[in-house]
Amino acid sequence: MATARTTAAERRRQILDAAVRVFARQGFHTCRVSDIADEAGVAYGLLYHYFRSKEEVLDTLFLERWDVMVEVIQQVDRRTELTAREKLTAITSFIVDSYRHDPDLLKVVIVEVTRAAHTFGRTHLDAINRAYACLGAIIEQGMKDGEFRDSVSPQFAAMAFYGAIEQALTGWIFDMLPRSEESFEQIKLFIVDTICGGLDNPTPQGPAAS
Repeated sequence: MATARTTAAERRRQILDAAVRVFARQGFHTCRVSDIADEAGVAYGLLYHYFRSKEEVLDTLFLERWDVMVEVIQQVDRRTELTAREKLTAITSFIVDSYRHDPDLLKVVIVEVTRAAHTFGRTHLDAINRAYACLGAIIEQGMKDGEFRDSVSPQFAAMAFYGAIEQALTGWIFDMLPRSEESFEQIKLFIVDTICGGLDNPTPQGPAAS
């Protein structure tokens, strides 16, 4: 029985991995369920045993990846030895490295979900806003500690921060930026310097006295 469950889980993963390749190559709206089944090497009807539609496949791919990112943001935020800027640096590094290691998946998440304002993006607003709230909490604490100035709202700063990361990923997706190790590392620094440089308090006061 345990073997059967493992096999089912592996088959489900096989379908999801195939869907990433198909969505990245053809686009979500132009591909068919049969394209995913062919890529996965499974019967057309078997795919419906695991997923009701290609929309459910995309939902699953997005939520899997997004939930991992939110968990990483929360883990980084719990590291009290880090400054707010160091936390944002660690989060930037994680997201950029995620693209380096799985560019097709990040392409699907960005092109087919977070930038699809009238379809999947709107469907997943709660999940997207959860990430912004976690980033906003880090920035707000940086403001309370005197590390960042408070002339902008933490919520807007969080959106600008993630937006800068997503725009860099878009640059790689559409070949506007070179895909080299040097470029990946340089862009990490550019993102943090651009956003945190705008947030930095010119007269840092240190943590507020208790």
